Amino acid sequence: MKASTSSGSTAAPAHNAPLPPTSSSAGRSSRIAPHSHIKGLGLTPEGFASSDAGGFIGQTNAREACGVVVDLIKSRKFSGRALLLVGAPGTGKTALALAISQELGAKVPFCPMVGSEVYSAEVKKTEVLAEAFRRAIGLRIKETKEVYEGEVTELTPTEAENPLSGYGKTVSHVVVGLKTVRGTKQLRLDPTVYEAILKEKITVGDVIYIERNTGAVKRVGRSDAYAASYDLEAETYVPLPKGDVHKRKELVQDVTLGDLDAANARPQGGQDIMSVMGSLVKSGRTEVTDKLRREVNKVVKGYVDQGVAEVVPGVVFIDEVHMLDIECFTYLNALLESQMAPTVILATNRGMSVVRGTDDIVSPHGIPVDLLDRCMIVKTDAYTREQIGKVVQMRANVEGLKLSPEVLDKLSAEGEKSSLRYALQLLTPASIMASLAGRTQIEAEDVNEMNELFLDAKTSAAMITESHAPHAQAEGASS
Repeated sequence: MKASTSSGSTAAPAHNAPLPPTSSSAGRSSRIAPHSHIKGLGLTPEGFASSDAGGFIGQTNAREACGVVVDLIKSRKFSGRALLLVGAPGTGKTALALAISQELGAKVPFCPMVGSEVYSAEVKKTEVLAEAFRRAIGLRIKETKEVYEGEVTELTPTEAENPLSGYGKTVSHVVVGLKTVRGTKQLRLDPTVYEAILKEKITVGDVIYIERNTGAVKRVGRSDAYAASYDLEAETYVPLPKGDVHKRKELVQDVTLGDLDAANARPQGGQDIMSVMGSLVKSGRTEVTDKLRREVNKVVKGYVDQGVAEVVPGVVFIDEVHMLDIECFTYLNALLESQMAPTVILATNRGMSVVRGTDDIVSPHGIPVDLLDRCMIVKTDAYTREQIGKVVQMRANVEGLKLSPEVLDKLSAEGEKSSLRYALQLLTPASIMASLAGRTQIEAEDVNEMNELFLDAKTSAAMITESHAPHAQAEGASS
């Protein structure tokens, strides 16, 4: 998946989604995710961590270490190794992984998963891991196609009687007028092209191109002739295309090996890899054979050798990696050694623990020593009370909430006593209580009411321990 950043005072798009939100998906872009405030590692050009930058507060050592890893990945010198993030819950391990993906760029695939995802009744554990690795390896394909490109000057669908019904009508063809600097052209196109135009929400004045062979439609942007100083829409304006309407154009498409595997498992259209690009389909949770993957790799290698395609290694992030078992860890070793391997980032909050799938193998972080030996380990530190206050204030700004000074102090104390996550989780319900009371600002009484309604993990554990103690004493006396 692909991470994107945005600047300004507006809420940033969700970063834990497999694909970046677009301007047309207003519902997704308005969603506030747990790590919406993360914009990057916040490092200076020299590689030193700023105290408050990129959405991060503190964690200077961990961020600087991750900055070195980013440089290694960019220089293609991190293959065969993995990055392991260790630390207590709520200390920013997932945020660091997302920041690394931000630093690598929006076009680099980022595939996050949780260790427990491998346990599926539909596919094998190793198959889930292999699929995640394939989705994290991008392929940038350059090909020259015949296209019709220009600014839309006319968009007229022509209706005809529906042969299957005497009452309804259907679109028989669509007339599209395109204009470039050199001239104009009127095209009479198939109804399927009209459906694609409607799907892309194309209107008169948009600059588009239509592939001559496949009929695929791509919206480039709005013609700059419609740009005005009073236009407040977040629109991309592009100049009027040069040359003729009908031309040969070099197109760049970004896909992943996982997309190619799925498309070839249920092929549509031609057999070569270029035909697959226009017919990618979402496959169900069915297994892709190793034979098919080898065939896809062979074709990809051929195009890379010809200079038509470029492999873009992405990032696989496996959170709660201690949930994997010994079989998965063994398979991870093999995947790390393969020629086409993405960057692997692991995260765990465990200390010495039994490796899952075994009875007697105790290892640091619940990871076998042979895999641990391949990892560069970065430790995250616990937050101080002052840092917790800054994080709470930052999240409040992202969510558009107003906090009184007393609330900030109280939530900082709560975060230090229990956890940062608990302090952040109190923000939204406290804002609801404030709005019910007719206030726009969260006050200390709202947080106090939240503490009466909800328990943090440490308080809950202490209450359970206290309730179990009398029972244990009674059982001991009776025995």
